[in-house]
Amino acid sequence: MSYDLLIIGGGINGCAIAREAALNGLKVLLVEKDDLASHTSSASSKLIHGGLRYLETYQFRLVHEALEDRERLLAAAPHLIRPMRFVLPHAHDVRPWWMVRVGLWLYDLLGGQSSLPRSRGLRAADADYVAPLKGAPRGFVYSDAWVDDARLTVANALDAAANGAEIATRVEMLEAVREAEGWRVRLSDGRSVRARAVVNAGGPWVRGVLDRTGVASGSGVRLVRGSHVVVPKLFEGDHAYILQQPDRRIVFAIPYEGEFTEIGTTDVPVDDPADAVCSQEEKAYLCGAVNRYFSRQVSPAAIVSCWSGVRPLFDDGAAAAQAVTRDYVLELDDGGPPLLSVFGGKITTARALAEEAVAKIGGAMGVEVQPRTRARVFPGGAIADVGRLGEELAQRWPFLGKARAARLAHAYGSAAREMLKPVQEASDLGQDFGAGLSEVEARWLRAHEWARTPEDVLWRRSKRGLHMLPEEQARFATWWSELR
Repeated sequence: MSYDLLIIGGGINGCAIAREAALNGLKVLLVEKDDLASHTSSASSKLIHGGLRYLETYQFRLVHEALEDRERLLAAAPHLIRPMRFVLPHAHDVRPWWMVRVGLWLYDLLGGQSSLPRSRGLRAADADYVAPLKGAPRGFVYSDAWVDDARLTVANALDAAANGAEIATRVEMLEAVREAEGWRVRLSDGRSVRARAVVNAGGPWVRGVLDRTGVASGSGVRLVRGSHVVVPKLFEGDHAYILQQPDRRIVFAIPYEGEFTEIGTTDVPVDDPADAVCSQEEKAYLCGAVNRYFSRQVSPAAIVSCWSGVRPLFDDGAAAAQAVTRDYVLELDDGGPPLLSVFGGKITTARALAEEAVAKIGGAMGVEVQPRTRARVFPGGAIADVGRLGEELAQRWPFLGKARAARLAHAYGSAAREMLKPVQEASDLGQDFGAGLSEVEARWLRAHEWARTPEDVLWRRSKRGLHMLPEEQARFATWWSELR
């Protein structure tokens, strides 16, 4: 089988590149050795943001590009991405008040004509924002957005597949040989395929993929682990907090899954891409970070879940992990059939990265391409209001209940109607596995979204595992293993 483009890696960057390339009419094969978003792309802080702290390291272009795409993404995936207000309590001993105020003003300026409210100081009327905090701090309020990172990755893959791309999960690239007419690639599913060009979107494994191609590269990658913990919710409301720490890092406290608070992240240098395990030291650090600010104290014993992702940052020579650039670098080797390697990147800039990547690879292939995704809605995103969609689902299928209807609206957008189309009465939902996960939903994820293991369903695509009892998770795993 021959393809125009073989993409190695099913994280956010690989899936976004597959989407952009397929929409440009290229014949695309994406291979991922595990599940889509099974590593870094489902272990982010789950934010669509410009990166307020990047202003301190003068990454103005990155912040501007990210804020531009924040606006595009809010319109393209209103079911998966929602605006969020962030409260920034001021800590005098970290940064002076004027510096934070200037930084927020610049953040607003770089965001251009944003639909989100601009930054401002905390007011007397902000009792809900201040109530969880110790004392009566001064501070600021600004806007960014929250995203279901794993589902956004899948949404990119769905749009790519709808436009002709082949998405092959649980398939590893074993060997890639450069020949006169293109690449000959051996895959773990037994296939040997040919491709005119290859994109290395291996994320933390980008160097390992390069080694298998035999292509030399002078670019280095810094592997930095970012860990998050989840605790019972520390505050009411749908706003979040950005907390300055004595070491000049910032830690987010973000509402998560209704009942919890997500706390993160850390910056720990690692040598092995597989070293994505939240350490006891990181757990203690994150709990201590929020305890400096919140009246409600939390200890590592209260942690109900955690995740870690290894970020493959481009090595710009910075001494400290937190100072390494979060910008991406696209390295094109065209000394023969093209190979494009992706270093760095973040959830917010994946679409822009993909647009640039396809332009580079298209030029090297002699193929004319155009930007295709700047104003394109993601699958499920063609809805006027996700809240109204949830109400519609609850009215049409009243046995779902309002909470589950709202969750399905946010997870699947307009595709929830298609999922529920065969359902006429409650019994048509099939088995109830707990926490609102039905057999209909599980089968949909298997048939339409490349879910192949219980973990794919419970922890990435639905997040129901966080709400289920261990025995419910075990029962689901048994049922799943018996599916044919």
